[in-house]
Amino acid sequence: MSELATAAHLEGETTGVENRKLGMWVFLSSEFLFFGALITNYLLYSNRAGFSGVYPAEIYDIPFTSVSSFVLLMSSLTMVLAHNALSRHDQNGARTWLFATAALGSVFLGGQVFEFTEFVVNYDMRLSSNPAASAFFVLTGFHGTHVAIGVIMLLSLRGMSRRRGGLSDSHGMNLELVGLYWHFVDIIWIVIFTVVYLLSAPPA
Repeated sequence: MSELATAAHLEGETTGVENRKLGMWVFLSSEFLFFGALITNYLLYSNRAGFSGVYPAEIYDIPFTSVSSFVLLMSSLTMVLAHNALSRHDQNGARTWLFATAALGSVFLGGQVFEFTEFVVNYDMRLSSNPAASAFFVLTGFHGTHVAIGVIMLLSLRGMSRRRGGLSDSHGMNLELVGLYWHFVDIIWIVIFTVVYLLSAPPA
């Protein structure tokens, strides 16, 4: 039985990439396509004249969103520091940086909730206001959901390290996979922030 398991494992390694990492890359590739479709959908409707209600581009608070974006980008740095700490077998350092990454992600989520609340309460822009608003809320809300999932993964990995007395080599791969996911979330936000917030203009 062990020989069969070993043969199956070797067969799965013929690509030269660890199976879980390969699976994560395939998953992230599909997510890139999905976000690409959502961004394209937003671009199609964001400045199309004739809709009633408020357009998202008319009420963006760029300075506030810039600060939130900076916080999320800094979380990529803390994620790298967590991985480097684990590579040096610094378990406490890895746990500290994992928590810092989760905390920065939570701050970003708080900023997104505040922004959505401002749009709804102060400007009466809702998901159903017009296609431009719907496209904005779906795109940014879907990204926020990914950030929330990432925060849960980070805190779960940190809790796992505490219960088991530290992260082993196999758990190190788990940290690397979570890191890949987190960097993906950050890269997608750079694209969203640039295209949706900085380059969008209200309809003439």
